[in-house]
Amino acid sequence: MLEFQRGSTEAFTELFARYREPIYGFFRRRLNHVARAEELAQETFVAVLRGAARWEPRALFRTYLYGIAMNLVAAERRKSACETNHANASEAAADPPVANEPEEVLWLRRAVEQLEDDQREILLLREYDQLSYEEIAALLHVPVNTVRSRLFRARMALKDLLVPQSRSLGTRDRAVM
Repeated sequence: MLEFQRGSTEAFTELFARYREPIYGFFRRRLNHVARAEELAQETFVAVLRGAARWEPRALFRTYLYGIAMNLVAAERRKSACETNHANASEAAADPPVANEPEEVLWLRRAVEQLEDDQREILLLREYDQLSYEEIAALLHVPVNTVRSRLFRARMALKDLLVPQSRSLGTRDRAVM
């Protein structure tokens, strides 16, 4: 990013190549629209271009980039909440789940969607976006220990959502014996 600030277009090309797919994935996991996820990923890099002169290396570039993405997804959610009629129409036009995904993947996706918002967000940032505890803390403006405890609670809640089926099978099997 420092090289890009000094005028190197190759540096921006390298940043874009490195982070394009992870940022797209960030939006894709949070939105139901492939096209809108792509647009927001592009808007993220446009924001980097516009804010390049003001960027200061106080944190990792990746933290800065995901901060922009978090702001954009929050704005997108607010916009969707305000446009009730539009939201109903977009739900009908939403991309259906991929039919060739294994049942386990769909089961996991549904379980993650059932988590509380703060737990889901921390889990996605850590497990899917591969951000460090420190990066997540900086993005969410919370202490690192808060990230750790919320992530622990998210994992336990996810486990509870995924395990009951196997527990109930085990209980039923014992009752038959």
